[in-house]
Amino acid sequence: MWDYQSLFRVSAQLLAEGVFNLLDRNLRPEVFLLGLAAAREGDEPGAVRLEPTTHRYAPENFSQVKARAAALEPDTTREVVYHLHTDDQDRFEKMRWYGLVRRATEHELQTLSLAEGRVSFCSQPVLMNGSLVLVVLQLAAGTFHSYYALNEDATSESRPPSLLMAVVREVLQECSKALRGTDAEEGRPLLDRDYNELLRSSGRRFMHGPAGGNHGLYDACNGVAALRHEGIEGHGTMLLARRNHPAVVPVLTLETPVPLRDHRSVRKLLEMSEGRTALISDATHVFGLGHLVEPTDAAYEPLFTVHFTHHHNWELSHAGHVMMRVVSATPRLPQGRIDELYFTETIRRMWPAMSDATVQLHWELALKATTQPSGTILIISEGAGYEAQRLSRQCFRVAPRFMTPSVLRLVTNIDGAVFIDPYGTCFAIGAILDGLASERGDASRGSRYNSALRYIETSRFPSLAVVVSEDGWIDLLPSVKK
Repeated sequence: MWDYQSLFRVSAQLLAEGVFNLLDRNLRPEVFLLGLAAAREGDEPGAVRLEPTTHRYAPENFSQVKARAAALEPDTTREVVYHLHTDDQDRFEKMRWYGLVRRATEHELQTLSLAEGRVSFCSQPVLMNGSLVLVVLQLAAGTFHSYYALNEDATSESRPPSLLMAVVREVLQECSKALRGTDAEEGRPLLDRDYNELLRSSGRRFMHGPAGGNHGLYDACNGVAALRHEGIEGHGTMLLARRNHPAVVPVLTLETPVPLRDHRSVRKLLEMSEGRTALISDATHVFGLGHLVEPTDAAYEPLFTVHFTHHHNWELSHAGHVMMRVVSATPRLPQGRIDELYFTETIRRMWPAMSDATVQLHWELALKATTQPSGTILIISEGAGYEAQRLSRQCFRVAPRFMTPSVLRLVTNIDGAVFIDPYGTCFAIGAILDGLASERGDASRGSRYNSALRYIETSRFPSLAVVVSEDGWIDLLPSVKK
């Protein structure tokens, strides 16, 4: 299709991995390119191209995409728009056709990827050297659907039903922008956007839904969460609802609503929220205090709720489901228990000879670690005994003993990491980890995550860290074989 298509596909794959791995490594993103001849009439067999050419799908799988797109036209509501300039009318018709091609491609992909346990999405086509190039993104279906999402019938392209869907659209849009800017970069499309910045943009996009299409809610919540009132961190709740919503019982109404952009005033008012009683906002102003009626009430309707949990931290919920957590202005998915399959695959990859009983023990220990509300670190290391001796001045060494979930619950009540070996023997508790700075460090994450990452990347021994952050994030950090 063009000279640097392989380079672009690899760049898009790295972008997808970098972004989605920050959300959930079990999503396992895969990117490939699909090229269709630009002419609208029927294509000869060689008019469909894939990158990589060795992809498991064949060009024949997409030979009917444009015929299907043409068949969609009568079913599409035509918007009566007349453009005075001929070029504007042509552009309008072209973009409409591109939208039909994208829909038809996603329909074909849905059939192909269903049996593979994948979900597929594709970008808007971009014309490249006579081919309509679409970027296809696939994710693990089980993991994707495990996260709560709104009813897609009630959403639009500008209002994604979940944070995950907002990130998907942001990644694909970034790829399309890079393809359209190819000429300016001497034929080499660039994908160098910062992962966390892309996630922040996705968070803003997602918040358009709870905000009823208004802009600025995401940044307003960040601004409020960043403030302290008389030296105290912000804790409180804000209900998002239109004024006089029947599902909201008013408790106190402000005579003059406070603009949500007035972060300091909103932060002060937040002190009044307690229990069920919350600030009421229409995403532009705060106009009082109130609470949601009981679910048994005929007027009940699930509403969006913003919970300010810690300094710089807040989360968005709908109908009791946490949809997005924001840590230091960067959104993350609500993390629950770690996935057993992913944990087993990781530990088997590191220690292939480990018995099933020992793998099960480590899984039970990892689960127990995730219940620690103040966070903790569990280090599984072949050199646990040596490391306990090396770090003797910054840990509590213990007489080697077989670790059980009940004992782990006790020893994780103090700060620091717990060292056990692959056989389940504990050698140290309360360890302060060391290590060199890592390029994979994440300033939006806490010191617990970054210290575990530094230790794992510089450890002399094969090691696996289960990191439970105080804000609820759970990470598995396997060491890289040297």
